[in-house]
Amino acid sequence: MTWIDTHCHLDAPEFSGEYEGNRPQVSTVRSFAATKGVALCVIPAVAPGNFEAVRQLAHAGADAYALGIHPLMVPRTPDADLQTLDHALTTHAPDGRLVAVGEIGLDFFVPALCEPAMRERQEHVYRAQLELAHRHRLPVIVHVRRSADRLLKHLRELASHGQAVTGIAHAFNGSRQQAEAFVELGFKLGFGGAVTFERALQLRRLAAELPLAALVMETDAPDIPPHWLYRTAEQRAAGEPQGRNEPGELPRIAAVVAELRGIGVDELAAATTRNALAALPRLAPLLAASKGAA
Repeated sequence: MTWIDTHCHLDAPEFSGEYEGNRPQVSTVRSFAATKGVALCVIPAVAPGNFEAVRQLAHAGADAYALGIHPLMVPRTPDADLQTLDHALTTHAPDGRLVAVGEIGLDFFVPALCEPAMRERQEHVYRAQLELAHRHRLPVIVHVRRSADRLLKHLRELASHGQAVTGIAHAFNGSRQQAEAFVELGFKLGFGGAVTFERALQLRRLAAELPLAALVMETDAPDIPPHWLYRTAEQRAAGEPQGRNEPGELPRIAAVVAELRGIGVDELAAATTRNALAALPRLAPLLAASKGAA
């Protein structure tokens, strides 16, 4: 079986040997994922400061990357950073491992980002990046956190002006209606560790009932650990270490989705791989090359 992790932050400090002592190097993490059938990882940037890091990691691991400005970075994002992104997308346009503009989006969960001025600023940065994606003919990887309706508003407006943009709604956690709206606009929906929690009833219903053609798999590693790695604050205070999410967990997460849908894991692997290639077309030659190397 072949898997594509459509969203993982391999540049995070959790994957550095310098983080809290003797953590495995990213190459070890990536090699382990490969033994589990994870053929490709998509490594999104979050700000200009890590554009080069994700590019280098993608080349070192024969993976893919995206360039963009995360909504959590917006308070520290001058308009000059949008110009930097535009320049980077132009410079690296010939690079086949650059597959999307991302991670971009809106976050209306963090209180500081919900102030009126900051909401407006987030939407400005998001809209500008959608326009860059259209100009550079790249899909987007969109951060959705209590913000689906506003994300959709901008996508619909651009589509109405002949500037349609598609891609992946990462870590989707909205309603059925919002999910269908993203799918109608040509998006795939990313499912990861959150779906493994039995209390995530709405998310698990979506994973079970949405058309199979709408789903892609992701880990968001090292974030959003599946239930078998998660530790509560009380457990951590008692000395239990938080398990670290990584791309090698993807097949086990996917097995939960397959069980929810009542299908075989191999069927889910084939479908979500096709869906990832449809959402991020530049992955296709990378996947073919990875199979050839194997």
